[in-house]
Amino acid sequence: MSEDQRHRLRDLFRPRPVSTDRTVTTEADEAVPLPLRITAGYAWRLLLIAAAIGVFIWLVMLLKLLVIPLMVGILITALLWPAFSWMLRRGLPRWLAIAISLIGTAAIVTGLLWLVVWQVRAQLPDVQKSTAEAFDQFQVWLHEGPLHLSDSQIADYLQQGLDFLNEQTQALWTGALAIGTTVGHVATGALLSLFILICLLADGAGIWRWTLKIFPRTSRPAVDGAARNGWTTVVNYARTQMFVATIDAIGIGLGAFLLQVPLALPVAVLVFLGSFIPIVGAVVTGAVAVFLALVYNGPWIALWMLVVVLAVQQIEGHILQPIMMGSAVKVHPLAVVLVVAGGAMIAGIPGALFAVPLAAFVNVAAVTISSGSWRTGAGPSGDLIWSTVPRERRRRNR
Repeated sequence: MSEDQRHRLRDLFRPRPVSTDRTVTTEADEAVPLPLRITAGYAWRLLLIAAAIGVFIWLVMLLKLLVIPLMVGILITALLWPAFSWMLRRGLPRWLAIAISLIGTAAIVTGLLWLVVWQVRAQLPDVQKSTAEAFDQFQVWLHEGPLHLSDSQIADYLQQGLDFLNEQTQALWTGALAIGTTVGHVATGALLSLFILICLLADGAGIWRWTLKIFPRTSRPAVDGAARNGWTTVVNYARTQMFVATIDAIGIGLGAFLLQVPLALPVAVLVFLGSFIPIVGAVVTGAVAVFLALVYNGPWIALWMLVVVLAVQQIEGHILQPIMMGSAVKVHPLAVVLVVAGGAMIAGIPGALFAVPLAAFVNVAAVTISSGSWRTGAGPSGDLIWSTVPRERRRRNR
């Protein structure tokens, strides 16, 4: 075989390079305009993301009896974490810090409930009497006011209102019978939340190390850094929201007390609890104080009570929320309103309660991963709940 033949045979069996040029398209693709192809590419990717989010929400709703206690335990842990970490830094044993945190929280809640029950029992007869008098005055106004309603018309309207209330009561009772064990679920959820809280405070390190092993080894540093920054944001949110709720409760409760509105202390406690739902909660609970002032004290005191509620809301919305909550949560107020509304639509009161801290965690974690700040340790300062060892020592231990 000649040299030329050998070269031809070698060229025949030599592997040909595979073309990796992605600009090669079929005739069908070339017939589709480029803007439409780009739009279709975005569309199917967005549909896939929406489907994944929908499946996640469906699983959360399916497992709500587990998810809600877990979220309650995490949020209470974030509320207790500043005081708990302070005790650990002062050298207290972890078990003693856990006991002080739990007993102290139980004592505060029990004391507030006792004060509420005491004032309700003391002022309830006067409130009932004032309510009856206000109802009689309202009937006189319906007779002699601009409406000039007769007794039969008033009776018809009252009967329609009572029928509506009976229908709603029957619907609620039917729903309660349908779910059957609501009280049992609430008690089980409370015990589960307490157990989760104790586990997070006692052995958060082991829980997080086990969770981190689920992710691929190469992605663990990024996940760890994003989770640390996200948890710091949740702790800052809980601490800031506690302060904002206290200011709302003191402002509205003190205004009700000075205006001699009944049940000022229960109203303050209700405002404090409602303020943990940002923007919406304090407005709804403040309306209770205005209603009590209208029934018990008359329209002028109710007007001044409304001024107090609006003034407190203005201080919160224009001073406390932008300065403190904006730096703690790093979520725009418009996004806060939207996520609260969306959470309420999906899961009711629990959804509205957990929407903002969950959105803040996801936002900070996503920014940490996308910006690559986890490589240098940049981002919000602070460590996770299991962390009592300085970060430099943990790096050496790795």
